Amino acid sequence: MSTSPAETDDLGSELTRLASADNFRDVAGDGYPTTDGRRLRTGVLFRSNELQLTDADAHALGSLGITAVYDLRETHEVDAHPDIEVPGSTWHHVEVRGIPMDSVSHLASRDEGLAAMRGVYRAFVDNPDARASFAELLTRLATTDGAQLFHCTAGKDRTGWAAALVLTLCGVDRDVVVTDYLLTNAVGGTREKYLAMVREHLGEDKVAVYETVMVADAAYLQEAFDAVAATYGSIEDYVRDGLGVSDETVAALVSRVLA
Repeated sequence: MSTSPAETDDLGSELTRLASADNFRDVAGDGYPTTDGRRLRTGVLFRSNELQLTDADAHALGSLGITAVYDLRETHEVDAHPDIEVPGSTWHHVEVRGIPMDSVSHLASRDEGLAAMRGVYRAFVDNPDARASFAELLTRLATTDGAQLFHCTAGKDRTGWAAALVLTLCGVDRDVVVTDYLLTNAVGGTREKYLAMVREHLGEDKVAVYETVMVADAAYLQEAFDAVAATYGSIEDYVRDGLGVSDETVAALVSRVLA
């Protein structure tokens, strides 16, 4: 089967969108325990993929008291699939810049896909523009009243790292953080839809290749944790020294989420 360069470019861009809101959930899970015996408060912070919502779903989110929505996507992603407004909330564009997302559009092998995703997660830690974006997000989460929601396109990478930071700062055990991150893989409908597109347009042999960018993989998250350890030593030091978020702001964020 042959595919034109233009068709491949369009498909590669589409694969990074994964439209729908089937990855919406509470950052705190069901009230995750912390290592010091406390639990997280539900209904405070929410996470999602892009908000392609029906009217009923938009009003359902509005009923949760969400006052702020933080969109972590790049401008071209927002332009292609603008969020549906959540009643009662204010939309903020906190674009996570400096992430090599284009590298996932042209993949020749599964190894290339894995390498591209590892590069994305390293950039969360190493790229100064990305760090500035995560700093803005954490500061807003700490200082804004009411329930809040943050999201990217698929709700697994940029959103996954942000959620992992919040959970770790609150004292949630690393194993729980990773398990929460992997919950994205339980949302199979959207992933299967796009794998079907790959199968139709690029062939069966490309399904395993592009699956690498459509799943949450513990190895990806570990790549970011390892980069933090190598450069900063700990998540707390990364947030303080790498993101420039003060201890007082972190304390305010933690106090909002801990029950």
